[in-house]
Amino acid sequence: MADIAGAIFSALSCICGTPTCNCMDQYRNFNDDVGELRRKLDSLTSQKQDIESRIQVAESRRGQMVRRQVQEWLKQVQDINVDVQAFLDKVQGVRWYKRACLEKLVCRKINVVTEMLEKGSFPEGLVIERAPACAVIIPTENLVGEISTKEEIWGYLMGDEVGMIGVCGIGGVGKTTIMKSLHNDLQRETRFQKVIWVTVSHPLNVFVLQKKIAGAMGERLPEDEEVMMRATALMEIMRSVRYVVILDDVWETFSFNDVGIPDPKAQNGCKVVITSRSIEVCSYLCCKIVEVHPLSQEESLKLFLNTVGDGVLQEDYVFSRRELIESWIDEGLINGWRSRKAAYDRGYAIIDRLEKNFLLEKDTFYSCQFRTSFGTFGFRSAGSKMHDVVRDMAIISIAPEFGYMIKVGMNLVELPDEHGWVKDPKKLSLMENNILKVPHSLSPKCSTLSTLILSSNPNLSKIPDSSFEEMLALKVLDLSSTAVETLPNSISKLKNLSTLRLQLCKKLKYLSSLVNLRGLKKLDLHGAGIKVVPQGMGMLISLEYLDLLFCPNLKEIPIGILPNLSNLQYLAVCCLRETTIVRNLEEVARLKKLETLDCQFDGIQEFNYFVNKFKDFQSATAYSFVIGKAEDMIRWNKYELVITDCEIGEECIVLPNNLEDLWIIGGENVKSSLNKTTLLEKANELRRCHIKDSEEIECVVELDSSSSSLCCPILDKLELLEICTSPRLCELVRVEGVVTPLHVFSNLKQLYIWQCFGMRKLLPLELLQALRNLEKIIVWNCTQMEEIIASSDLDASSDKFIFTFPKLRKLCLWYLTQLKSMCSAKGVIVCNSIEKIVISGCPELKRIPVQLPQLDNGQRSPPPHLREIRIDGGIEVWSEELQTANAKGVVDKSPYSMTERLAGKLCRAEESGIKESVRHPNTRLPRKPFGVKIMNCAKRLLVEIVWKTWQWAGNGL
Repeated sequence: MADIAGAIFSALSCICGTPTCNCMDQYRNFNDDVGELRRKLDSLTSQKQDIESRIQVAESRRGQMVRRQVQEWLKQVQDINVDVQAFLDKVQGVRWYKRACLEKLVCRKINVVTEMLEKGSFPEGLVIERAPACAVIIPTENLVGEISTKEEIWGYLMGDEVGMIGVCGIGGVGKTTIMKSLHNDLQRETRFQKVIWVTVSHPLNVFVLQKKIAGAMGERLPEDEEVMMRATALMEIMRSVRYVVILDDVWETFSFNDVGIPDPKAQNGCKVVITSRSIEVCSYLCCKIVEVHPLSQEESLKLFLNTVGDGVLQEDYVFSRRELIESWIDEGLINGWRSRKAAYDRGYAIIDRLEKNFLLEKDTFYSCQFRTSFGTFGFRSAGSKMHDVVRDMAIISIAPEFGYMIKVGMNLVELPDEHGWVKDPKKLSLMENNILKVPHSLSPKCSTLSTLILSSNPNLSKIPDSSFEEMLALKVLDLSSTAVETLPNSISKLKNLSTLRLQLCKKLKYLSSLVNLRGLKKLDLHGAGIKVVPQGMGMLISLEYLDLLFCPNLKEIPIGILPNLSNLQYLAVCCLRETTIVRNLEEVARLKKLETLDCQFDGIQEFNYFVNKFKDFQSATAYSFVIGKAEDMIRWNKYELVITDCEIGEECIVLPNNLEDLWIIGGENVKSSLNKTTLLEKANELRRCHIKDSEEIECVVELDSSSSSLCCPILDKLELLEICTSPRLCELVRVEGVVTPLHVFSNLKQLYIWQCFGMRKLLPLELLQALRNLEKIIVWNCTQMEEIIASSDLDASSDKFIFTFPKLRKLCLWYLTQLKSMCSAKGVIVCNSIEKIVISGCPELKRIPVQLPQLDNGQRSPPPHLREIRIDGGIEVWSEELQTANAKGVVDKSPYSMTERLAGKLCRAEESGIKESVRHPNTRLPRKPFGVKIMNCAKRLLVEIVWKTWQWAGNGL
């Protein structure tokens, strides 16, 4: 057909002339041009593949980057390849009469492909050298005491004699802090081309370590190669530069060759520094050892004042870690963290370091959890305190150097005269005095002041309008627990103010405009008397912390304010039925940075509405919810719910997810055992349960032979159980017709029973096997209790019974006036982990049947962790093992502490119905009366202890 067509075109060309001849030429060339287009496209594709291979090698091996014009060329080639290939597929079967029309298009595409082939030569090369990475400055702390160590390491880095340096010391001593400071200094030096910081993972992973080092060099290693091949590639990269590699927190030995780090020598001018707690690791790697030692006393004090700031910790006062960390955040000593959780983690790390340097001491304090109509409840939790000698030295010798003026608890009625002032003070604390007024002359003296604390001056009611006129540098203002009724208008001039604390200012009715305080981050109005929110609060766009809890006169937060506070991390509000604040719940849900929500609800209906509608809050870092009328609350754990004055059973409570801590406070809250109520059906994460002042509950768990598998899965996860002042409670677990072992409380670690006057036996025999994880048993003032382990029925047997508590560390029995035995007469208690035994006010108890561990030679010895046994009179027959312990001086039968004497006095006073004033025993302080009617023994005891520590703080200066 083509030959016939060709003959026809030849004849026509003779007849029709030139136009027909041109068409004939295009027809004849079409096949040739299509073939040429295919060949050029194949060449272009091959050229593209070659260039991509060269680029891959350059990027992975030599740390180079592709030129932008090469990137553009590759993209264009890809587009052209797709277009031309589609065109060739289209013309492959085209009719002969259409070929002449397509000839021109084929020629144009040939020209395009030819042009791209020519452009792909790249005479200047495919890649360019990567720009040097910007110097990375690591956030660090000011060095105190480590200066000489830093200078020693710096000398080795700048010299030629040492290539490997090992920085050793105990955890928290400051190794990483020193090296961070040196890292930043090295970034400003020209001696080294690369300064690399790598935190070594534990356990050591060579693949990950290679990746981190290469990444710090701005390189990428092949992911699919063996470790040794990657080591060869990394070594080639590192040999091309003069470097310092800092390997932080190395726990185990390794080979530099296996990783790909060339040996640092004088010839190459490179250095490697490792930090480790193990001197053996540093020695194995042939390092020059530099030991970091704990701070001296003076250095520790300077670190403390640099860290803690104004040093207003009271003498012998045990404070909560949360309280201290919050003050550090307020002072800006912990800043730069994106979340409050991260700031708290940093705070805990600092406290641990201060304790390791013996600047702070670990202690416990009575943490008052809730003050309700039923009383104040709480028990000991972890805290810290500062030794009085250390504190006095800090205040006298170092505080003035930092511009701190501390006049705490000195019964001042007016501010100190000019002779008592520090020149240009930066921080001023006058808390816990009786100051009546702030003089007009205060402001000129305080132009450099950044922190002013006037809290706990209960009669301070007026502050002059000019007070803050010249305090333009003020950042922290604390007027908590004062009688101020309004704040002066001059507060609006404090544009640098970041923290305003007005907690428990119950007479405060009006707060002047805050519209100019755009830098304010914390506003604490907890328990204040304000009737309306401060004017301009919606303009506080930097606000991170807002507490409006327990403000009885505040009825409304105007709609539209909360969404403007987009940086809020902590929010505390009341959602009561008689207020309109409940309308703000939907606005609260829009606060995307909110981590912690504390909220009080008037009743179950409001609470259920909140939990059902706003489930997103259940993934918050922390929450604390109160249902009912509570006057105050102090956070104890991260996910907690308090139910007070609400009858459980009539209305179902929808529990939030992740609930860990449940408080049930009030007369008829619980009418049946916990496993018989629907309250805990979905509390899958519950770890702690507290029952206070329950007048109806008779037992915590009630089981009979019909109970499925004789277990309660929810209660089986409990780690702490506390029951206080529940008069009808007679047993923890009630078993009827059951003789097999029970499977409840198998994870229980702490058991607290306070003032449950109906209990006669603490632990049923069937429950013991489940209590393998029990660590603490604290029983106090249960005056009818007769036996700890209900096993007196076994006395008729001739066998010896052994009751084992493998993890029990602390056993305290206080004022159990009817306690006759701890277990059956022929029984012994094995608790080899025991650390402390305290038995006080148990006059009927005659025998302590503790069996101590047996040595290889057959002799009995006190448990390895035993530190203290305190027993007061009445114990006539101990076990043989305790007699051995007594002979070794472990048992202390001396008079017990002031707290115990005070508790005994309160118990006896309550039993006899006497209303008296209780005076403190002799201490170094004057004896002072503390007259309070005895209404609740536990409450009185807590108040007395708090009073003692407060007075020591106030008069110890």
